[in-house]
Amino acid sequence: MLVLSFLAATALGTGLLMLPLAHARGEVAPFLTALFTATSAVCVTGLVVVDTGTYWSPAGQALIMALFQVGGFGMMTSATLMGLLIGGQLKLRSRLLLQAETHSLTLGDVRSVARVVFGVTVVTELLIAALLTARFALGYGMPWGEAAWQGLFHSVSAFNNAGFSTWSDSVMRFVRDGWVLIPLTLSIVIGGLGFPVLHELIIERKQQRPKWSIHAVLTVWGSLALIVAGTVLIFLAEMDNPKTLAPLGLFEKALASVFTSVAARTAGFNAIDFTALTSETLALHYLLMFIGGGSAGTAGGVKVTTFFVLMLVVWNEIRGNPDVDFRGRRISTAVQRQAVSILVLSAAMVALSLLVILSVVELPLEKVIFEVISAFATVGLSTGITAELPPAAQTVIIALMFIGRVGVVTLAMALATNQIRRSFRYPEEKLIVG
Repeated sequence: MLVLSFLAATALGTGLLMLPLAHARGEVAPFLTALFTATSAVCVTGLVVVDTGTYWSPAGQALIMALFQVGGFGMMTSATLMGLLIGGQLKLRSRLLLQAETHSLTLGDVRSVARVVFGVTVVTELLIAALLTARFALGYGMPWGEAAWQGLFHSVSAFNNAGFSTWSDSVMRFVRDGWVLIPLTLSIVIGGLGFPVLHELIIERKQQRPKWSIHAVLTVWGSLALIVAGTVLIFLAEMDNPKTLAPLGLFEKALASVFTSVAARTAGFNAIDFTALTSETLALHYLLMFIGGGSAGTAGGVKVTTFFVLMLVVWNEIRGNPDVDFRGRRISTAVQRQAVSILVLSAAMVALSLLVILSVVELPLEKVIFEVISAFATVGLSTGITAELPPAAQTVIIALMFIGRVGVVTLAMALATNQIRRSFRYPEEKLIVG
């Protein structure tokens, strides 16, 4: 159901983007261009082969915004909430579908999570849109109508970690403006934490002594650690680069570094020129993009919890612990195996796609690696080679975006539910590894 719903949304979006109404000059967009854009929007990636602000008409841009809103919000979540509004009740099948998409721990949490999803989405997007609208109108002299549209488009894009922008330079023109970058940063972080974590933070906040789950702790503190580490490393690597941070003041350098670190984990906006990044920053982005954000949110990647569960496995193995312990709790073997499976299969998908694309293009290796990881992790950042890719390579990118958005989630749920109980165990044999 999850896969088919995303396929249907992509197919519908492709057909609508091919209508003359969606094109800036009233023409019929090529099928591959429409398919690439629709897939990128539904999978909240942000990679584009044409300039969003000039190629598509206002109606086309509104359609793209609707696609990444639906893609980020979740097809099954949207359908379930509509059912709630109409009937006021959730059938068991609807609860199971919503549980699969929101990663609720129990069926009893599903209705509550659905309300949190809806409430957080609406409140965050409207609040950030209002802040951006006021800044665009009062700080840059935009007409209020245009400022409201730009504010809403970029607010929805940021919260859904979509990375689409109506400006050809993304948000580079605002690299010195904290009134724009800070609201976008907050929106990206909130959307990227994942709805189960937001649900837990909101519910537990009502208690006198809230106790977070291990999932929430790993997601929140893991995300903070990645943001801080990314900020420091980007600042050090780019501070003397005359094409990125060097012309900026100290505060502006710090602001741009924070935004770049946050956006690297699947948001897709860029405040500095990614075609001029140092090799060190590109390599750092490989890791940040591949890890991504929180589970069951609008972010992509293999997820923060997957990465830090594996770090805990390594740490406990180094210490000689027979179990993987954290904060007085033992992480089950099933979760460890799921994390390993997701990491290995995701890395294999990236490596295979890289080999295929390298066979049909003659572009720098580091840029192709960046593009492939960005597509799979539904990040949307690019070093500027997306439009240069031949149709065969663009087709691979389309498949990567879809698999990165739908495949990893589906795989995670399949691994979690495919637990076969056996009444016997084979004799143990030790192998030599390493």
